[in-house]
Amino acid sequence: MSRTRVGILNVTGYAGAELARLLADHPLVDLVSVTGRSAAGQKLGQVFPHLAPLDLAIEAELGQVDFIFSALPHHESAERLLPFIEKGVPAVDLSADFRLKDAALYDEWYAFRHPAPQLLADAVYGLPELNRAEIQSARLVANPGCYPTASILALAPALKAGIVTGGIIVDAKSGISGAGRALKLASHFCEADEDVCAYAIAAHRHQPEIFQALKAIDGAMPALTFTPHLTPMTRGILATCYARLNGELTAEEAVRLYAGFYAGEPFVRVVPEPPHTKHASGSNACLVNAAVDRRAGMLIVTAAIDNLVKGAAGQAIQNMNLMLGYPETTGLPRLARFP
Repeated sequence: MSRTRVGILNVTGYAGAELARLLADHPLVDLVSVTGRSAAGQKLGQVFPHLAPLDLAIEAELGQVDFIFSALPHHESAERLLPFIEKGVPAVDLSADFRLKDAALYDEWYAFRHPAPQLLADAVYGLPELNRAEIQSARLVANPGCYPTASILALAPALKAGIVTGGIIVDAKSGISGAGRALKLASHFCEADEDVCAYAIAAHRHQPEIFQALKAIDGAMPALTFTPHLTPMTRGILATCYARLNGELTAEEAVRLYAGFYAGEPFVRVVPEPPHTKHASGSNACLVNAAVDRRAGMLIVTAAIDNLVKGAAGQAIQNMNLMLGYPETTGLPRLARFP
């Protein structure tokens, strides 16, 4: 099997750097080209000393590659990827630029007019646990956001089984790396340490993405309320999801439902206790716990992921493996780092 030459657009963000780290240990690909306009001309090891063994220079433009990851910001990513897509180079986009099917939603939620709306219908939403077959034949995959990955995996089995009704509430917490590497007042140590806060209430850009994916499972998808919180940790997403049951369900039945839905999935584990973010840190795992509040008639599902791995770079590589016909788990960590 010939090795694949891989490139990263924008290696200088957290997701791009994590991609480089994980690709370094992938046995079937070679990372040959990385870009980063603010650091063009520097060695990768100068910007990220932990990546010095890769011995790559950061370039202004991508070199000759067989496969592309784009870790550029939204809007810019679609514009930079378009020439490569037109040449037929397969790509995974880690921005939001190809996640939403309705181009008008980009005006509403991202405040820009999509530069390539004709590609939205063909882009495959890259959540392997739900769209594996479509990803395998795709040339352009939209890598899900970190909050959506945890939220959708938490709720998909219940919606598929038709056991919930009414409005769904997703209460989610993120580590600070989810805000990106650019300097922001809210992510300064003195501002974020020893503090937890909700933000973008009823206005977070991941809300339409979560709703779209869940509606694809259940066309009668009820209303969704999504509230994110910033927490003083570097990595991690914890999504706690609440949905009203439309009938009697025991905790044991809920566990069996979830275990059956994710049976055979290499990266989703149904766990007996509510997961901690640290239990997934550094891995491509999503840990899911299903519980029932019988007094309130509610299903309560918690899901934990590492926002930079299963929520970004790891899932992107999982998608690449599927697109290139490699074993899905190749080069991906399934065990968390601890402590």
